Amino acid sequence: MSNTSDQTTGIRRLEPGEGQGPVFSSGHDLKELTSTQGPDYHSKVFQTCSEVMTLIQDIPVPVIAMVNGVATAAGCQLVASCDIAIATDKSTFATPGVNVGLFCSTPGVALGRAVPRKVAMEMLFTGRPISAHDALLHGLVSKVVREEQLEEETLAVATRVCESSRPVVALGKAVFHRQMSQSRDAAYASACSAMLENLKLPDGQEGIRAFLEKRRPVWSNSPEKIHP
Repeated sequence: MSNTSDQTTGIRRLEPGEGQGPVFSSGHDLKELTSTQGPDYHSKVFQTCSEVMTLIQDIPVPVIAMVNGVATAAGCQLVASCDIAIATDKSTFATPGVNVGLFCSTPGVALGRAVPRKVAMEMLFTGRPISAHDALLHGLVSKVVREEQLEEETLAVATRVCESSRPVVALGKAVFHRQMSQSRDAAYASACSAMLENLKLPDGQEGIRAFLEKRRPVWSNSPEKIHP
C-alpha cells in the first residue's frame, strides 16, 4: 500500500483509490487462526496486532482513520484505536467474532474504551453491524460524510492539526491518553502537570504572546524547554 507526503503540511496519506470500499478492514485472516498454525503462531498474531493498536496511541502525532466501507473485528478495533475517525455514510462497523466461535476479545479492548459499555457489549455479543450514523452517535467515529467528501474532509482535519505546534500536540495527546485510564483526582494531577510542562515550551509562550499581541503565532516546533 503506497503513501505520499504533502510537502507543505507533512501529512502522510494513502494515494487516492487505496484502501477504499467496499471493505475498509475485515480484521484477521481466519486461515491464519486454524489449529494447523499452532498456538505459538496465534500468540504472535495477536501480540503483533496489540502492539500496532497501542503504537497508534503512543506515537506523538494524531492518527486519523479515513473509513470507507466495512470495518469488522480487528478492523473495527483499528478505527476505535485511532485518535480521530472520519467515515462515509456507507460504512458499517461490527465485531462479529462470536458468530464464528472466536469472541472479539482484543477488539473489545479498544471498542469498550470508545463507546458506552452496553453498546460495546451488544456489538460483541450479537456480532451485528452498526451504521456509520450509529457509530457517530455512540462516539466510535468523529464525523460522517458523503463518499465524495471523504478525502477532502479528512485532509482538512489533518491540515488543521498540522497548523498547531508539534510538541504541544504531542504533549496533549500523551496526557489525554494517560489521564483517561486514571481516577478523577489522578487525572487532574496529570493534566495540571502537563499544562505546567506546556508553559515551559517555547511554543507555549509564543502562542500566549501571539494571542495578547493579536497576531498569528510563529511556531518554532522546538521540544526544548525554556525552564528546567
